Amino acid sequence: MVSNAIECKLSPTLLKVAHTITVSASGRGNFTTITGALESIPVNNDKWIRIFVMPGTYNEKIKIKDKECIFVEGQSRRTTTISFDSCNDTADSTTFAVYSDNFLAKNIAFKNSYNRKARSDTDQKIAPAVAFGSFGDKHAFYGCGFEGYQDTLWDEKGHHYFKSCYIEGAVDFIWGAGQSVYEGCLINVTGEGYITAQGRNSSTDTNGYVFNYCTVLGTGHADLGRPYRAYSRVIFLNSMFTKVVNPQGWSIWCQQGHENDITFAEVNCVGPGSSAHHKHERISWMKKLKRSELGQYSTKAFIDSDGWISKLPIH
Repeated sequence: MVSNAIECKLSPTLLKVAHTITVSASGRGNFTTITGALESIPVNNDKWIRIFVMPGTYNEKIKIKDKECIFVEGQSRRTTTISFDSCNDTADSTTFAVYSDNFLAKNIAFKNSYNRKARSDTDQKIAPAVAFGSFGDKHAFYGCGFEGYQDTLWDEKGHHYFKSCYIEGAVDFIWGAGQSVYEGCLINVTGEGYITAQGRNSSTDTNGYVFNYCTVLGTGHADLGRPYRAYSRVIFLNSMFTKVVNPQGWSIWCQQGHENDITFAEVNCVGPGSSAHHKHERISWMKKLKRSELGQYSTKAFIDSDGWISKLPIH
């Protein structure tokens, strides 16, 4: 017998939305909360259900388990926000966490507001405060926002695709062991820290982060990444770095001795923060990828070998 999860991945209904639920805080939709809309969807759902969230800020803490094929859409990331104020333990602090496979989000912002308040209150310390946690396979995000300060986007497990998204933070604000491509994204550094902390554990692990045609800017200063694990892999392709990127570019953090195992690379990147402008200051152990190696980091090769992205109901 084929499980519901596998049926969901193979079903022709994946190509279109089967049903739309509307959420409006003012009561003009089917539900006033996103939590209520999600509770109405059956466990082991195998058809795409679209939750359209009308403009507003929804103060909710959400965790999706055992429900696949969920499509959450807002009007725009500037007008539709899911926000919560929580810190310390990363799992408990997460505003929106998805553990199921086949998740899609468009034009909506996920926010953890804790550190915004802490930065203006001397009695509160900056602490891990996750806005979004991605723990399932085949998650895609289009025009979404991820707003926080420390550990904003927990990109932890599975194949993930981020297209034209906005990601904000200062300390390790894109982190985890996901196998992900970020394409055309805007990365806003708002403090002093590190953009990525990728967690590849061994040379045989397939995960890593690839940033293609992204822009890094902001008001702070940060390294492009530091290794969360000994075989960390982060690659920036065809991207633009403003002066917010530190001249050394990357940090070894607590992985001294693993410099040869780590894959940190910049290819065809430009701007005053790029390695082209800091040839003598960049770390000596940054990888120089051969042209023959670049093909494995295309979106198709790295995360989309079975064509799942083209089958999403957004196309």
